Amino acid sequence: MKTQATTTVPLSAVVAARTRLNGVIVRTSCLESPALSELTGAQVFCKQEHLQRTGSFKERGARNALAQLPSEQARSGVIAASAGNHALGLAWHGRSLNIPVTVVMPRFAPLVKVARCRQFGATVVLHGDTFDEARAEASRLAEERKLTYVHPFDDPHVIAGQGTLAFEILEQVPDAEAVIVPVGGGGLLAGMSTVLQALKPDLQIIGVEPANAACFAAGLAAEAPVRVATRYTLADGLAVAEAGRHTLAIVRPLAHRMVEVGEEDIALSMLRLAELEKCIIEGAGAAGLAALLSGSLKDLAGRRVVLLLTGGNIDPLAHSRVIERGLAADGRIYRFDVLISDRPGGLAHLSSVLAAAGANVTEIVHNRTFAGPDLSRVHVLCTVETRDRAHIAEIQQSLSKNGVELAGAQP
Repeated sequence: MKTQATTTVPLSAVVAARTRLNGVIVRTSCLESPALSELTGAQVFCKQEHLQRTGSFKERGARNALAQLPSEQARSGVIAASAGNHALGLAWHGRSLNIPVTVVMPRFAPLVKVARCRQFGATVVLHGDTFDEARAEASRLAEERKLTYVHPFDDPHVIAGQGTLAFEILEQVPDAEAVIVPVGGGGLLAGMSTVLQALKPDLQIIGVEPANAACFAAGLAAEAPVRVATRYTLADGLAVAEAGRHTLAIVRPLAHRMVEVGEEDIALSMLRLAELEKCIIEGAGAAGLAALLSGSLKDLAGRRVVLLLTGGNIDPLAHSRVIERGLAADGRIYRFDVLISDRPGGLAHLSSVLAAAGANVTEIVHNRTFAGPDLSRVHVLCTVETRDRAHIAEIQQSLSKNGVELAGAQP
């Protein structure tokens, strides 16, 4: 939605958004997690925004923006560039408000999200190989078809809608001492900071973004949007190359702290949430836990901390691959390459050593062709299930002790 420049979203706008969203947005639970508290050393509460109808907090801002459209713009419809949760939020609430929604997605957009947007009644246009190309096409179509462009984060109405989350947290965990907010373009951080700074200024607000797409911290440092080179991240919902002009202006004078998280910590957090909380959370939604597990927030030990599980929209196949990556990061999958005798009994000996060490073999690749010039030996690539990294060390010692040469490992 095109708006004039602003440096603030007043608290009254978020209050009005809350009234507007009452009854049409799920008031998600915010429960203490004994398992995560024990794991991190903080007293952890999880705000379960992945349980919204479209699987993400994004529909708060989408609904608030759509509900304030003038009647003529509502009849003409809206358009957005999005490969994920913003598109789903607009599609779902556009249908309930009888507002035509067009979404431009890059050609690589996940098929499940394309299908769900169409299921919700949106017109999906696949264009370009990058988000920037999709956004340029959305701007062109907005002009050509006289549609209202709804920005995924840098729109005051969207920001106010996202800020309604903060009211619920203050009611559900009134004595919270810190809240950890995943940050992409900054819409959620800006909306929540507006409320929390006004109503509970002593509460610590911590923004977390992937190290592979840390545009918001760069924008804060430069006091203006800075375009960063993004790399692939499991937190694809936070993979924004440039923070919003409005969001930076709102957050800059308010209390905040920014931290970055790496890919291993994100994968491990997704695994922990699946194991301990029994919930499927996408990479962006797991970023808060990743910050706690990374060790960069040790000062939160013993304090009451709210994690925002902002979304759960991830393809099942992608999630299974992430879980495997998390298991590897946790030392519970170990892959290694050994050289063994290419004679009868060589592979049996290797198997017996692994069995005695308590390693469960999940895959063995026996490679004669590329084993080198020594025809008496052969490379074997093994993948085993392990308890932890200490168990991996035990396996390595056992292999060495029993005459099995370790050629390479990928713990």
